[in-house]
Amino acid sequence: MSTPTADVARQAPPARPATARTPASTAALAGTGYLLRFMLRRNRVRLAVWTGSLVAFCGYYVVAIAAVYPTAADRQNRADSIANAGGTLLAGPGYGLEDYTIGRMFANEMALWLMALLATMNILLIARNTRAEEASGRTELVRALPIGRHAGTVAAFLMVMIADAAFALFGSALMISAGQLAAADTFTLLTGVALTALVFAAVTTVTSQLTVHSRGASGLAFAALAAAVLIRGIGDIQQEHGSWLSWLSPIAWTQQTRPYADVRLWPLGLSVLAIVVALVVGAVLASRRDLGGALLHGRPGPAAAAPSLASPFALVVRQQRAALLWWLVGCVAMFGPAGLFLGADSGDALQRIAEQNELTETIFGDDPILAFLAIMMLHNALAVAVFTTASVLRVRTEEDEGRLGLGLSRPTSRTNALLAHLAVAGIGALVLLVAGGALPLWAGASLSGGDTSLLILLKSAGAFALGIAVLIAFTAVLYAWVPRASALAWVFCGIIVVERFFGSVLQLPTAVKALSPFWWVGSYPNAPLDPAHLAGLGVAAAALLALAVAGFRRRDLSAG
Repeated sequence: MSTPTADVARQAPPARPATARTPASTAALAGTGYLLRFMLRRNRVRLAVWTGSLVAFCGYYVVAIAAVYPTAADRQNRADSIANAGGTLLAGPGYGLEDYTIGRMFANEMALWLMALLATMNILLIARNTRAEEASGRTELVRALPIGRHAGTVAAFLMVMIADAAFALFGSALMISAGQLAAADTFTLLTGVALTALVFAAVTTVTSQLTVHSRGASGLAFAALAAAVLIRGIGDIQQEHGSWLSWLSPIAWTQQTRPYADVRLWPLGLSVLAIVVALVVGAVLASRRDLGGALLHGRPGPAAAAPSLASPFALVVRQQRAALLWWLVGCVAMFGPAGLFLGADSGDALQRIAEQNELTETIFGDDPILAFLAIMMLHNALAVAVFTTASVLRVRTEEDEGRLGLGLSRPTSRTNALLAHLAVAGIGALVLLVAGGALPLWAGASLSGGDTSLLILLKSAGAFALGIAVLIAFTAVLYAWVPRASALAWVFCGIIVVERFFGSVLQLPTAVKALSPFWWVGSYPNAPLDPAHLAGLGVAAAALLALAVAGFRRRDLSAG
């Protein structure tokens, strides 16, 4: 007969050997390597396209500039034409303008845009792989495994750091070999570009703790990027080669390394310090909030929605109004200062640019002012093309995450649901073309004493709106009929960019150029509009729209 003590002894589990406690810092990063490999595989196409495109652009630019400005006199004429407030705002502090070499031209005129583009890649990728994953609920599933609190953020940052390092390495090698540029200066410049982009990646890890949506996190980071560009520009205008205000911007830290003039490395230490500080701040903030929460709490809405918000169109407007607002701010910030070039003496300045060589003479033609307006409105239209493509493709996200199906459970037709997204994209395009392009250009020209016709700019915006309509309808057709091929809309965007920028240089056949709706718009106001071409764009957009509606009504939804 057993005693109670013996029964308890038999039922008790064996004692576990004592194990060393894992440090909290190590536990918070557990699984980082696994997540890094997963993110690299998941984003391999995006990383390859972004990085490869920027590297190719670096090589193309140094070769093209050497062909366009073959002599020292040509390059010096170029330097003289941008030695003004507008040139400083849109380029750099102007180191080496007195002896303008190919390297100095690249550092002064292209470094700013490379930093902006690489920072854009970093912001989008960090937001997508951190805040968006958390909002969708996938982070909670991953954290059910032995994964540390900060592993996802660190893995996302390491991913963009690898991509930026690849850009700096391969871009430097291509520029050195193709342009015969100084190796030390080239590597210093592109390393600075990569470090500046990483500053904004680190900033995005901070903004991702503030809002519950990836759009809000990326929007705040883009606002920081725009502020940095503006502060640097204003600071460089205040004083030659930059004032104290310039040093408040991460953009200036790379430009102040003075590549190809008198290179120095210590300003890059400021970028490294900013990266470390932002990452630490992001980690501290992440430790102070719940998973799925945010530090900036949204205001609770009313108990009952207004009747005007019950329609699919009103819902889409609320979803995309923030993105449209930030795109509008960016366009105004870009094309308002560009209008300052169109002052009272702009004709003479633009004529000097047109007379630099045969290529610029061909681009600017007989009326450099109208040619400049055509170039600016084209850039505005290309920016709007990117916005509208992303706006239309958002309906794919709504379907994948089940919200579209939930909305269709109400008395709402599929046609109305699809047209609501397309209408918001179209109205947003008109807003950006008019309020983000035509009006800022006209206002900038008026403030600088120029005499630019607002009617001409509005006609140009209207013509490009028809081209944008074709792009919107084509993207809708892809989504409606072959949702998995929706990303091909970005390929179509790429075709438009290549045809407009490089069609003549690459001598593309007319059949290829005709694939771009902007080719049918032409170069108005530098060349007259063709009513038949505009009518054809309208017909094509209507036909594609009907095809998209028919396809969307026939197929099953993937979720919801």
